Amino acid sequence: MTPRVAEIVCQMIAFLFAISVHESAHAWTASRCGDPTARMLGRVSLNPIRHIDLFGTIILPLVAAISGIPLLGWAKPTPVDPRNFRNPMLDDILTSVAGPVSNFIVATGALLLLGGISLSSSAGHELILGLPGDFASAGSDSALTFVAMMLYALMIINVVLAVFNLIPVPPLDGSHVLRHFLPESVRMIYDRIGIFALLALVYLGGGLLSALLRPFLRFYLSMLGKF
Repeated sequence: MTPRVAEIVCQMIAFLFAISVHESAHAWTASRCGDPTARMLGRVSLNPIRHIDLFGTIILPLVAAISGIPLLGWAKPTPVDPRNFRNPMLDDILTSVAGPVSNFIVATGALLLLGGISLSSSAGHELILGLPGDFASAGSDSALTFVAMMLYALMIINVVLAVFNLIPVPPLDGSHVLRHFLPESVRMIYDRIGIFALLALVYLGGGLLSALLRPFLRFYLSMLGKF
């Protein structure tokens, strides 16, 4: 397996795991808050098949990985019925932020495991130091190299997914927090134009997305450099 193919494989596996964790967190939290809809549909699961959207989960991320552009995509939305929540406003916010929080937890776990590899030996340290750059120069074709590449992809992709979903643009998770603090008339307009704002953000807001992501990615990479 060439370094480039290994990189694509790692990114796709990491992305499938990240979206599975994200959607499962939504479903599990909704169930704990009183809405069993997603749980009854089998969405509290790390099986990516339960969450796959053909275009958003397979085609778009694969094209992005092959072409070398930032890997973005989406899963099948987790069905939630807010009428079942015991505290509609608070429970909707908790259910919404559960997805991004779960991704930050996975990213932090991957960071700690990478730190463990770095501290395990001088070879491990050199391997981890090479990861932020070109994967092809990260090390030999060893099992440890592949594991490190996978953990690095998990860290980066989960950070990107968490931050992206916290942007307060409908239907992203962040919008479920903001909308509760808007007047009813503004909220209706906010919900209606959300999808157009999201498309504009994805296709025209590359600079804005980079500016939002950069501090979080820089933090995780700086922590990785301390090991």
